[in-house]
Amino acid sequence: MATNITTITKRDADRSAAPQRRLPGWAWFVLLWLGGVVAAVSLGEVFKVFMNLTLFAVR
Repeated sequence: MATNITTITKRDADRSAAPQRRLPGWAWFVLLWLGGVVAAVSLGEVFKVFMNLTLFAVR
């Protein structure tokens, strides 16, 4: 008669102790889209400030 031996690896222990939280695909899409919008708007504002500080400002 064979004896069953169960081993617990570190990966199994970590998975059972604290479940990992993963964002769904749509949340990543929204976060990346918002990041792109913020980057574009901030780049536009910086460009506007530098245009007003240089000789290229059009009034």
